[in-house]
Amino acid sequence: MSDFLIAELARFGPDRVAEGMRYATDGGKRLRGFLALESAALFDVPRDQAMVAAGAVECLHAYSLVHDDLPCMDDDDLRRGQPTVHVKWDEATAVLVGDALQSFAFELLADPRAGDAAQRVALVASLARASGAQGMVLGQAQDIAAETAAAPLTLDQITQLQGNKTGRLIEWPALAGAMLGRADPAPLLAYARAIGLAFQIADDILDVTGDAATAGKALQKDAAAGKATFVSLLGLDAAKLRAADLVAEAEAALTPYGEKAHHLTALARYVVDRDK
Repeated sequence: MSDFLIAELARFGPDRVAEGMRYATDGGKRLRGFLALESAALFDVPRDQAMVAAGAVECLHAYSLVHDDLPCMDDDDLRRGQPTVHVKWDEATAVLVGDALQSFAFELLADPRAGDAAQRVALVASLARASGAQGMVLGQAQDIAAETAAAPLTLDQITQLQGNKTGRLIEWPALAGAMLGRADPAPLLAYARAIGLAFQIADDILDVTGDAATAGKALQKDAAAGKATFVSLLGLDAAKLRAADLVAEAEAALTPYGEKAHHLTALARYVVDRDK
């Protein structure tokens, strides 16, 4: 995955936007890209073909982080243990880096390496929905609105918000694997929805119990801002139990694939066992 992104982004020149694109996509968990590769592998999709979808979702995710870190959004100075893009350069550069990464994600999906014409159109359209005003961007807007809401969000509202902000970009690579394999997406969608919610609950747990140096980012910002989280609404122990239940749901959804899904099973467990 890293080699693919390095090679693809090497086509861009030495200017600061290109440098920022490479900087923003360096490191991280690569969870979304891994999910695209492993979902496609269930249906024996060639790895080189699946790698294009994996690279696209990683670029799209990196764009979202660059913009989310901006002072007008979450105002973070640290990402993956390094200065955020607007801190390393400036706000205007960060906006342009995010814009360029978003555009490049769709350029990748339009490439013939991603599949035949029908597959490419389906990949582009579905990622646009997952990341736009019906998906991730909507979740970001809901999160910003929650900061000034008269009352903290309810559990149902938090679940919906995070399903958009975080969950849609975890669902998409699982669906991409099914699209590339021309397979029924329902089991993988159930799996991805479960791990997407578990991922956010685990993030809220780490925000309380984690170590900032290990996490590579600031922690406990939500608590300081008085925002509702899964931990504040459920309590720490109940949040851990809910995350574990979601992992069990995810594993059950993978039953139709048998042993071929063992990497996806491991990913579900990693989502709640990670320390960053």
